[in-house]
Amino acid sequence: MSWLFIIILALFVFVVIVQVAKTLEYVSVIRGKEKTDRDANKLNATLLIVFLLAGLVAIYFCNKALRPQLLPRAASDQGVTIDHMMWVTLIITGIVFLATQIMLFVFAFAFRSRPGHSARYISPYSTTNSRLEIVWTSVTLVVLLILVVVGLRHWFKMTAPAPPNAMIVEVTGRQFEWIFRYPGPDGELGKKNYKLVNDRASDPLGQNWSDRANRDDIVTTATLHLVVNEPVRLVINSQDVVHDVGLPYFRLKMDAVPGVPTTLWFTPTITTDSMKRITENPDFVYELACDQLCGNAHYAMRATIIVETRAQFNQWISQQKSQYAIAMASETGTLKEATADAGTTGADTVSPGR
Repeated sequence: MSWLFIIILALFVFVVIVQVAKTLEYVSVIRGKEKTDRDANKLNATLLIVFLLAGLVAIYFCNKALRPQLLPRAASDQGVTIDHMMWVTLIITGIVFLATQIMLFVFAFAFRSRPGHSARYISPYSTTNSRLEIVWTSVTLVVLLILVVVGLRHWFKMTAPAPPNAMIVEVTGRQFEWIFRYPGPDGELGKKNYKLVNDRASDPLGQNWSDRANRDDIVTTATLHLVVNEPVRLVINSQDVVHDVGLPYFRLKMDAVPGVPTTLWFTPTITTDSMKRITENPDFVYELACDQLCGNAHYAMRATIIVETRAQFNQWISQQKSQYAIAMASETGTLKEATADAGTTGADTVSPGR
């Protein structure tokens, strides 16, 4: 109902403006074009100042009203640096925006056409103007260059090799779900081959069961478990189209590209339970969302992330069955194992986690 009221109000304002414009045309004929132009210039210049003040007030109240809806504080070490970089960027660009917009409207009012004031042409090629243009162009270039360099520095750090003690989790996207693989006690992810992908045989990732490193790998969907204050390296893949691992609460994202594994590492710093208390929301969950339009069910391609203590993680993973055990529980899985051991599976690809 509120949207209908806004639309009707907008149409009413438009009609009023049209009618006022027609009235001014009739007045200009009666009073003379020169005087009418002067009055119109004065009115337009005054309205510009009113528009400027109204805009500044609207910016203030929009910021006040919408700021509580922003994401809570970053839940990773890397996210804190991203937030800091964003605020610095917003402050710099905000100051420039306000300064240029205020000057734009004030100049339009101060130098409006009026009796006794004539326009003065200033050559853009004069020495004074050339120096001024060089100064503001150089300052803008240097500031933007610094912001870009700082951003690239953080990007290279997040995509650099993870610390040696980082936990490895493989993240695979496919329409329209996320699949997670954790290494077992051996700490290695086994070999995969896309030709072996078979959901009916309980092998959604194409693991080669002849590789013993696969025997203890744990595969889950829908929920990703991470350990607080311990670095994690994500090895990201896609089985069909380009997806994107979006981690808004950790301020990170990375494309999932078919055939080209990508990596990303970060350190979670706030558990899910702690974030529930911080946000005062007992239903709070961390989200992994697909940030790349990937099909008609793209909106549903999301997963939950649980950040927990090491003890809680160990308890959870100890209760999980390896994907090998699940696959071998079916007759098709047993037949596939025999085929794999016979060496008829074709070329294997080694997981980046090994």
